Amino acid sequence: MSELEINHVYKDYKLGNKSKFNALNDINISFEKGELVSIIGESGSGKSTLMNLIGGLDSDYTGEIKIGGIDLKTFKEKQLDDYRKKKIGFVFQSFNLIPHLSILDNVTIALTLSDVKESVKLEKAKTILAKLGLENQLKKKPTQLSGGQKQRVAIARALINDPDIILADEPTGSLDSATTLQILDIMKEIADDGKLVIMVTHSEKVASISSRVVELADGKIIRDEIKPDYQKNEHKDKLVEEKAEETTEEKGGNKPKKEKHLSVYSAVRLSLHNMWASRTKNFLMALGVTISLISMILMLAFGSGLTGYIDSLAQSYSNPTIVTVNKVDEMADDPSGGMGGLGGEIMSLLNPTPFTDEEIPQIIENINSALEEKYPNIEYRVSQDDIKYGFSAATGITKSASINFTVDGEEKSSNIFYLYTTPPYYTEEQMLAGELAGQPKLDEESGEMLGEIMVSAKIASEMGLENYEDAIGQIVTVKASYGQFPNAISIEQKCKITGIVDVSMFETMLVAYLDYDYFDSMVTANGGTLSPTSLYIQTDSEATTDTINLILSGMQGYTGSVENQMASMFTEMLSTFSIALAIIAGISLIVAMIMILVVLYMSVSERTREIGVLKSIGARKRDIKKIFTTESFLIGLFSGLVGIVFAGVVGGLLVLLFNSILGFAPLSFHWYYFLLALGLSVVISVLAGLYPASKAAKLDPVESLRHE
Repeated sequence: MSELEINHVYKDYKLGNKSKFNALNDINISFEKGELVSIIGESGSGKSTLMNLIGGLDSDYTGEIKIGGIDLKTFKEKQLDDYRKKKIGFVFQSFNLIPHLSILDNVTIALTLSDVKESVKLEKAKTILAKLGLENQLKKKPTQLSGGQKQRVAIARALINDPDIILADEPTGSLDSATTLQILDIMKEIADDGKLVIMVTHSEKVASISSRVVELADGKIIRDEIKPDYQKNEHKDKLVEEKAEETTEEKGGNKPKKEKHLSVYSAVRLSLHNMWASRTKNFLMALGVTISLISMILMLAFGSGLTGYIDSLAQSYSNPTIVTVNKVDEMADDPSGGMGGLGGEIMSLLNPTPFTDEEIPQIIENINSALEEKYPNIEYRVSQDDIKYGFSAATGITKSASINFTVDGEEKSSNIFYLYTTPPYYTEEQMLAGELAGQPKLDEESGEMLGEIMVSAKIASEMGLENYEDAIGQIVTVKASYGQFPNAISIEQKCKITGIVDVSMFETMLVAYLDYDYFDSMVTANGGTLSPTSLYIQTDSEATTDTINLILSGMQGYTGSVENQMASMFTEMLSTFSIALAIIAGISLIVAMIMILVVLYMSVSERTREIGVLKSIGARKRDIKKIFTTESFLIGLFSGLVGIVFAGVVGGLLVLLFNSILGFAPLSFHWYYFLLALGLSVVISVLAGLYPASKAAKLDPVESLRHE
């Protein structure tokens, strides 16, 4: 049986005008092992086309091409890949060595695709390279070799898998005369060692050393000459070793060993070589992803840090055993009208709605009913004795309030923007200086009964005092308007400043605190009635407080304390701001993803011939995809890791800067931010690499090898 048999093979190429060009016309020929065949003919005669068909690079033909009696037409795509990997060795005129790989890696690449053990492939490659006189060139790159040396490397790569057939396309076309003779001697030695060697050539010198010459013209065989005087050379040191098929039968089994393919480790190693070869381009691409990740992590840290800071401030103005109840302004609770949403919450905060006498018993009843029905394990029940009242109002909306005072004989005045009665959870620890305001007391200096008032440091500064503590003890006149116009009640009362309030959440505002009972007496003395805007329920434990707060959250029209409302308002604003920043960071990630896609797409074009070479030595579509996908994965992984490190460094510097300027750092880094950044980096890189990888895998091997 012939090693290679070709029967009635026709090959047509479609032209742009829908016509066809007949490249091969009824080719019938067979070849045996040990032959050194030269296929000659003019350009366009069909020589290279025939070689591509024999090599399994092109399967679009009619007729039969049998290898060992098996028709290539019956092969599926994977079987064709294995055929090129095991049965065929290609030697190209332009060498087609991969420039960024060493000589050793160029030769072992075919074994790498078969996942051969590292020690085995290195031993085989070094042995073949030594026989070809290249034992001292292993670590060099192709650009460091002469033309003859490059062709010997290409021959070593063709022989590494011990194929049955060597196909050489103009193997001496770009070499000088002396080097040509060396390469021809090597090709003759390969044939004499029992391989079928088929060379496509224009050279008469090549044809003259062949055992057989086949001439093509217009796609037909016009001459098939076997030279009777061809003499084989006897070599003591054979270039090709005896072929040994490793099967499980040798180990006691009956089935051939399962075919191996490109491993993940080998794909990573190849990808690292490719990335290093284009390191500048890959560095700039990774830098873009890194910057996007740093911005995303910092935006998340700022949002979380500011939100946490505001929450901690709100918690510092609360008591775990006190439930605060405020009414929600109707506009805040109205989904169809008014300001609604955040705007309504601001109106509710600045202009609270008072409770009516009928509402308070109803709230008590609703809370107790919910405790009995849903939380029977809680024994506590709310009573009227557990409730204290509070009042708050932004005086700049429909009311007015001010403080008049004398400093060094000069009359001065300060507006009060927010008039507030002291909540029961407020302690002297939460003040900048002084003590809590209470009921009127006898002033020893003036001999008068004076009410007590606490003011913010901002009001103290309005008094022209260099130190806010100097405001403590000052006698001031408080003027306020209570109620709605035109029925507002005017109040004027002398008071003594007993403390300076820490109002960190709105420290630049003009805030004053009075005792509720004292303010109630002021309103009553002027013919009015004070209605509370806040209820403070004293519970028996923190767990009970949390439960009642949960019940209140389900009662439409009620909310927590002013501080909690402020915290909620700022948190919502910060949440919106953080989302906006995250979207911006997300857009930058999408831009980075597009950048990766473009760069990898361009890389496919730049490495088209390399892809053709890989396919000619048996690389599957899956192998090509794996190489490009691994590259995109590594780019994402490296970018993510670098981004995490730099985000940590930049974040640490910002924490130091903010602490030195503000006394606190509005950043909060969580471990899952970094994990999220790393995951996103890998995901967007892999997604960006899917299309280029698919495009690379689908490239036609014949067209790829012709690519310039």
